[in-house]
Amino acid sequence: MHARSDETDGAEHDDLAGHVEIDGVRLKLAHPYEAPGQWIGQQEILMQLLACWITVDEADLPLTPRLIGSPGVGKTQLAIAAARAQDRPLYIYQCTADTRPEDLLITPVLSQGGEISYHASPLVSAMIRGGVCLLDEGNRMNEKSWASLAPLLDGRRLVESIVAGITIPAAREFRAAVTMNQDESTFEIPDYILSRLQPTLKVGFPNKQDEMAILQYHLPFAEAEMLAMTVEFLQHSHELKLEFSPRDGINLLRYAIKRMVQEGSHPVSRDEAWQEALQRCLGEDAVDLEQLAQRRRRTLGGDAVPLGLADLFFDPDDPLHPDREDDEDDLDE
Repeated sequence: MHARSDETDGAEHDDLAGHVEIDGVRLKLAHPYEAPGQWIGQQEILMQLLACWITVDEADLPLTPRLIGSPGVGKTQLAIAAARAQDRPLYIYQCTADTRPEDLLITPVLSQGGEISYHASPLVSAMIRGGVCLLDEGNRMNEKSWASLAPLLDGRRLVESIVAGITIPAAREFRAAVTMNQDESTFEIPDYILSRLQPTLKVGFPNKQDEMAILQYHLPFAEAEMLAMTVEFLQHSHELKLEFSPRDGINLLRYAIKRMVQEGSHPVSRDEAWQEALQRCLGEDAVDLEQLAQRRRRTLGGDAVPLGLADLFFDPDDPLHPDREDDEDDLDE
């Protein structure tokens, strides 16, 4: 990999004040994201992400991968761990349906003195400082906003701010990734953007050992029995193709523990607290995973029986249905 360089061409830095000047325009930079945490298990997916950010030649460019998986499996934590492994500052931008191009790049802010100051987004701050930017839940963002990033995601590696009237090139050490949840409340990303977001890295559910380690890391104060109950529940849900995640397990346990210690004179039993937390955090349907899985399969058409032409005109139990089969043969007279 190339030596690190935090300088962006044409930019004058004033890092003590968190500002930079580009083509005569002074920008206030965002602060990097700092929080403790680590990536537990699934080391292969971490190595795949780190490989995307390697450059093997002066003419080579890093890739911007898509991290795809169910909500709560740790896609954001994976990016945090990768940035930490490369000792680069991390910036996170939370994408939403109403994100505008100027939100992604530079926003003008009116100060108390009536002057306009320009604030760089986490993305532009990462570009300038040679950090990592994670576009979180990118498929919640509309096409117009994605279009403003097209020149950044190809060989040009720059963005153009209409608001500030400047072009901002990315530092050579700038890296990026995009997380995407697999659900229906998202936009369809255009092909010309998808072709720039490669490769696709799928983040799956952890195995039993890793899931236990994740819960223990986040909840070191939880009882071993409650941890085991939660891991068994999560592993069973994974087997049934239900999307209950480690995040769900963490929230479930947190609520259960709080309920247990809420009243010292009338403590809630462990099993009672866990069952209550299951229903309150994951819903009544989560009590019976088998039945929930069957309903999901029916909803998705897994148990559907192909309809014939006669089904359009007759109920299945109608004696006149031409394909109806009697339960018993007619008795001989």
